[in-house]
Amino acid sequence: MRTTLLFILLYIVSLTAFAHKGNILGTVQDLQTGLPLKNVSVQLTGSGQSTRTNELGQYRFSNLVESLYKIELSHVGYKGITIEIAVVDDQQLTVKTSLAADDIDLAEVIISSQSAHDQQLINGVDIKLRPINNAQEILRMVPGLFIGQHAGGGKSEQIFLRGFDIDHGTDINLMVDGMPVNMVSHAHGQGYADLHFVIPELVEGVDFKKGPYHADKGNFTTAGWVNLRTKDALERSFVKMEGGQFDTFRAVAGIDLLGKKGKEKNQSAYLASEYSFSNGFFDSPQHFNRLNIVGKYHRHLGNSTLRLTGSTFWSQWDASGQIPDRAYESGQIGFYGAIDPTEGGSTGRTNFNAELATVTPRNDVVKNQFFYSNYQFELFSNFTFFLEDPVNGDQIRQKDNRNLFGYNGSISREHHLGKTSWTSTLGAQFRQDIVGNIGLSHTQNRNILLERYKYGNINEMNMALYIDEKVQINDRLMINAGLRFDYFRNAYEDLLGQPVDTQRASATILSPKLNFYYTFNPGLQLYLNTGKGFHSNDTRVVVPLEGKQILPGAYGSDLGMIFKPFPKMLVNAALWYLWMEQEFVYVGDAGVVEPSGKSQRQGIDVSVRYQLSKTIYADVDVSTAKPRSLEEQEGLNYIPLAPLFTTTGGLTMQLNNGLSGSLRYRYMANRPANEDYSVKAKGYFVNDLQLNYSLPRFTFGMSVQNIFNTKWKETQFDTESRLEHELEPVSEIHFTPGTPFFAKLSGTFFF
Repeated sequence: MRTTLLFILLYIVSLTAFAHKGNILGTVQDLQTGLPLKNVSVQLTGSGQSTRTNELGQYRFSNLVESLYKIELSHVGYKGITIEIAVVDDQQLTVKTSLAADDIDLAEVIISSQSAHDQQLINGVDIKLRPINNAQEILRMVPGLFIGQHAGGGKSEQIFLRGFDIDHGTDINLMVDGMPVNMVSHAHGQGYADLHFVIPELVEGVDFKKGPYHADKGNFTTAGWVNLRTKDALERSFVKMEGGQFDTFRAVAGIDLLGKKGKEKNQSAYLASEYSFSNGFFDSPQHFNRLNIVGKYHRHLGNSTLRLTGSTFWSQWDASGQIPDRAYESGQIGFYGAIDPTEGGSTGRTNFNAELATVTPRNDVVKNQFFYSNYQFELFSNFTFFLEDPVNGDQIRQKDNRNLFGYNGSISREHHLGKTSWTSTLGAQFRQDIVGNIGLSHTQNRNILLERYKYGNINEMNMALYIDEKVQINDRLMINAGLRFDYFRNAYEDLLGQPVDTQRASATILSPKLNFYYTFNPGLQLYLNTGKGFHSNDTRVVVPLEGKQILPGAYGSDLGMIFKPFPKMLVNAALWYLWMEQEFVYVGDAGVVEPSGKSQRQGIDVSVRYQLSKTIYADVDVSTAKPRSLEEQEGLNYIPLAPLFTTTGGLTMQLNNGLSGSLRYRYMANRPANEDYSVKAKGYFVNDLQLNYSLPRFTFGMSVQNIFNTKWKETQFDTESRLEHELEPVSEIHFTPGTPFFAKLSGTFFF
């Protein structure tokens, strides 16, 4: 009885003690737009406490003794401020702070132990220093990522990263505002990801991580993931015009629909559109056309933020395709010539994306997202010319029409156990792809159907659950553990079968993650990332195998550091390793299945950002990789087209008089084009230049790609082909030439 009374007394005393302590609830927003700022670093001087703002720009400090405190707020690209707050017992103080945009000062960048797993320092700096001005630069914001175009300006780019020839997205998870971009079981290739529906001027940030270490990222997350965040509001309405060589023209406009009155009511809306045309630098004109229309609405609803985005996109083009070395070297065609000038295609995508983020009275963060896409794709290609059909040629048509819809949801709760802080997240995801009349056909001059090779309907579903735990052990050590469960159900209806044949398969996979972060001080952090990821295989591959190898796993680890050897230098370096299971790849260009065995990749990534002066910044990224097949003997185990060494970098200038610019380079070393390295894909070194001059209401710009007019091969393949008058096929490098000297001028008017 005495023990019980003592316990009750102590409990009441503890409640009384806590009741007399004060709390701070703060909100941070952008001074110009009034929008909440996420991931702002908040330091409570004198208490040893620190945190970061949530989805609504909120932060909280609880159980504070009565005293005078200083709150230090800092965010990349904003002017840091310090405010003083007098905490009084039994009161909760509400603080609202606005941060003004400012020049980047690397001396103010802090390596934090808070939210270390989601820390985005390198890309946070890059997006402020190198604003995205064209579609290709979007993915190049990721250090070590290279892209290449090989079928006209309208086709998705080929991607290279961490020793992968990712094709068009097989091993990288691409998203826009959390909505998936990769297309499963696509007519051209698994994971096909076309980002051309994004208007570059609307991109607010590029979030990325390399490796399969995040529980909320599923399919295709082996080499890494990238999420493009579009702007919630326009700072100002604008009209932009561009013109350049090769009959290139582009017009972009963004209109703020609600203005100051909307801002006062915590809401914003804009409508933007883009039209592009170019004949390109090839001997055969591309007649490239692209139209984008985007609308977005954003509003605060109490403790919730609502985002509604709708967009539609259409593109059509002609293409010169890949050309064989022998045709160019013999003088049959020029470096920018074509063997089959009837290549090309068209594509379109209409999207709707709804996002709702809510912070509950218990400070839980609840996210709900619904998305829908209607997608069309038609591509005409000829890689082998007259190898299969000496009379009509080998032109093929790939066609894809689909409806894609899905849901992403999560709830996160922060709680404390002793001196440790725990953030627990439970998430659910769903995606359904319904593809009708997907096909591969033999055609002539685009309009004559000679034979159907593949023709059918696909229904593919992916459901996932994940749990994620972030544990802040102390001011230095953070641990993240996650577990993801995925279920896939695949069905293929073969319309060429007699009778029509439907095959089904299903599979599941568990993907654990475990990550450690140790922050010695604001200038040094070590981390160890480990985890399992996967990429799904094409439905047409796995259903004949009754579900075997639908989801081959990928096991990775990164051992790295983020450090500042000098106040104005930021370095991120990592040793990495990735091992992949057996996979079967559907080759959309041939309609066949190609098996590949186990493989491993290992390498080093280094990124350096250095502020040379108040207005001049330098950056360099270096990536090495050793990709090898594990089931072939030494010397015959090279992985074709996988990059071995790449580096990019440049100088960026931002003067106070409105003048800004950058001089950049990118280099890809020679790499094997076949398994024994007897055929080489030649490397290249290319430089680009960009200059801008800004006035209060006008910005004038000039951009030059390949300023030294280097003759280079952007994409290369070791392919067997036969030209029209050849008696025997020849296997050699087939390439698409890279951009020659290409200058554009632009003018932007703000209102």
